[in-house]
Amino acid sequence: MKEAYFPQEIEKKWQKIWDEKKTFHTPDESDKPKYYALSMFPYPSGKLHMGHVRNYTITDVIARFKKMNGFNVLHPIGWDSFGLPAENAAMKHGANPETWTDENIAYMTKQLKMLGLSYDWDREVTTCKPDYYKWTQWLFLQLYKKGLAYKKEAAVNWCEECGTVLANEQVIDGKCWRCDHVVEKKYLSQWFLKITDYAEVLLEDLDKLTGWGDNVKTMQANWIGKSTGAIFRFPVIDAPSGEKIEVPVYTTRPDTVYGITYLVVAPEYADIEKLTTPENKEKVEEYRSNARKMSEIERLSTDRIKTGVPLGTHCKNPFNGEIFPLWTADYALAEYGTGAVMAVPTHDTRDFDFAKKYNMPMKVVIQNSENPSNCENEAYTEEGILINSGEFNGMKNTEAKKAITQKSVDEGFGEFKTQYRLRDWLISRQRYWGAPIPVVYCDKCGIQPVPEDQLPVMLPKDVDFSVVGKSPITTSKTFKDTVCPVCGGHAVREMDTMDTFMCSSWYYLRYADAQNDNECFNKDKVNHWLPVDQYVGGIEHAILHLLYSRFITKALKDCNLLDFDEPFKNLLTQGMVLKDGSKMSKSKGNTVDPDEIFENYGADTARLFILSDSPPARDFDWSDAGVEGCYKFLNRVWRLISANAENICAESGKWKVESGKLDNFQFSTFNFQLKKDNDDLVRIVHMSIKGITNDISNDFQFNTVISKYRELVNAIYDWQNKKPQLDDEDKSVLSFAILTLIKLMSPVAVHLTEEAWNEIIGEGSIHDQKWPEWDENLAKASSITLVVQINGKIKDKIEADEALSEDELKELALSSEKIKELTAGKTIVKTIVVPKKLVNIVVK
Repeated sequence: MKEAYFPQEIEKKWQKIWDEKKTFHTPDESDKPKYYALSMFPYPSGKLHMGHVRNYTITDVIARFKKMNGFNVLHPIGWDSFGLPAENAAMKHGANPETWTDENIAYMTKQLKMLGLSYDWDREVTTCKPDYYKWTQWLFLQLYKKGLAYKKEAAVNWCEECGTVLANEQVIDGKCWRCDHVVEKKYLSQWFLKITDYAEVLLEDLDKLTGWGDNVKTMQANWIGKSTGAIFRFPVIDAPSGEKIEVPVYTTRPDTVYGITYLVVAPEYADIEKLTTPENKEKVEEYRSNARKMSEIERLSTDRIKTGVPLGTHCKNPFNGEIFPLWTADYALAEYGTGAVMAVPTHDTRDFDFAKKYNMPMKVVIQNSENPSNCENEAYTEEGILINSGEFNGMKNTEAKKAITQKSVDEGFGEFKTQYRLRDWLISRQRYWGAPIPVVYCDKCGIQPVPEDQLPVMLPKDVDFSVVGKSPITTSKTFKDTVCPVCGGHAVREMDTMDTFMCSSWYYLRYADAQNDNECFNKDKVNHWLPVDQYVGGIEHAILHLLYSRFITKALKDCNLLDFDEPFKNLLTQGMVLKDGSKMSKSKGNTVDPDEIFENYGADTARLFILSDSPPARDFDWSDAGVEGCYKFLNRVWRLISANAENICAESGKWKVESGKLDNFQFSTFNFQLKKDNDDLVRIVHMSIKGITNDISNDFQFNTVISKYRELVNAIYDWQNKKPQLDDEDKSVLSFAILTLIKLMSPVAVHLTEEAWNEIIGEGSIHDQKWPEWDENLAKASSITLVVQINGKIKDKIEADEALSEDELKELALSSEKIKELTAGKTIVKTIVVPKKLVNIVVK
């Protein structure tokens, strides 16, 4: 075994061997229990960054640990490879996005293998390949048949820079999540998935997810946004067309309905033009145009002064017959409720500010009987008693909510209503690099799904990527025109492609049966492997990807394609990798290239360091000195092993260990009394096994695992420094300590430990070995005989744990029944403790 540590040489050697032997191939059939460990798959942007390294190393350590603990582990990888960056790069450089993507995947694959990750590459999936998006299209058709996919015209988020629609979740602070361009509202005919049909079960089943953090569950619950209230229908009394029109309003405050003094509709409200008088039309259109340029966040901001313009028409309150004006205001949203808001300025802060600005009337309908307010200076939003509310006067407002709603139901102008903030999932994208939506449009037959035997609908190759503001797919001369599958007449294809979140909402299912050409996945296989036992990824996906995946899983269960209804049993959201206290970014110039770390220090150093500083759920601050320190530690481990290679023995009998061949070298119990220093080291090893096992098993506290690696290495060095020569017993203990160290470090320092194992043992892989087990009796410091004195004379002897502190030894001595009897009625002047030896109690 070489004296010096050459990580690059070792790592290339073992990566090649693992690849050729398919060391990490996972069989579907095994007598071992299954364990599915999964990292969120990457977008092939070109190169790995340190956030990738952290994510994938965390999951890899979990997978290796579970494998050594007797599980048949599925640990796959793939590529979320559709998306706008590839298309934008194609437009910028004139390259085909497929070529750009394939080149990036090839490079990033090389980097993943350099990191020593234990992936089963036979299960690799790539979402932009026809063998994958064929099944994305097939799943769309199943949802369409189920009534969960539909098309409608709607006000959508439009990014002019990207030339595409964005889902609500993809608008961050009013800007496109990809290019940071300001997002506007635009009316388009779009495809949606009815995630709202699952709103209640998505909310309720969060309670099932005991392996998820409360922060993620809270974010999803808030996004779903359940509220209970009522819908009231207000008749318009002076519509310009003379037709009978009602404005339905959803409210969570039916108790305030007698205090309405105006009604607001969203600038995008579907019937706003019918509600606008000719003399108000110009001002209303100008206002609507400006509102389209504002984000939902801006429009709802409590810090921003609300604006609006009157429509010129009026509604009648069916509860009391009062007439009030109709306005449009940007704080009303078409996507929430009905797109209209009943304004009660005296009992809503937002309505109060608006009414004050535009000198609108106010009417108090809830009063605190002990401290009445006329609401001249602020809205009263607390509980109270109803006034100016007809037959409901004197009733508590909390009780009046139900009674008032019931009145509207009885008289036919209202209903009880549970509302969700969650909107249906908009999946249409006006771009090329995505899965084509498998429907056609026939003049005779209307919308028709593409027959399943005609899938996949392939992306065309004859496109012009230089076009701006529209999808390159529209430039194809071969894609658009097709044949109607029903009548055989002329039809045109859907020109939009699917949101890439559609591809990532089911990829974890495909891994269970990745090479199946005949079906999306085999139901038995997917039911065997799923749900994912441990999912690892960023907190930024708490709403988008995780919520969509939960919805798709539940929908596919309803389609009888699988038997479970939640995709991820346990979720770990790892923190970001920072440098100098800030998130790594090219613009800040604080990025770290993994390739440079691999080249200078080796992948094992990168793996060790990325886990060493903080728990995985917390942010991690990069330190060049920390990398250097981890590299030095691995060199120290290597020297410890190489210097003692000749003294390490795994064969039974040679060093008087337990009789019989040692099962996977799990030797721990010796058949003779060990010398004190040897017994101490054996105990330290057992304590290390226990501590490291528990740290990995309980919330994956890898930073403390690595601290325990260091402690064990130090203990072995300290032990060895006291041994100028080794006898047979010493060699036996040393063998036990070093071989256990190699096993304990193998999930992290994967190449070093594989090389060391091969050099010492000569056969098999360290990664196929059984995880070490500890003996509870040995996983603690050895006991001592504590001498207890009174005034310097021995009065008792007590067996005590060697690890007890001075205070604990003192307490143990004073709790002795013999000592209590001898000191009864006497004053204890002081207690002297000699650690690990005696306690002397001075009395008078």
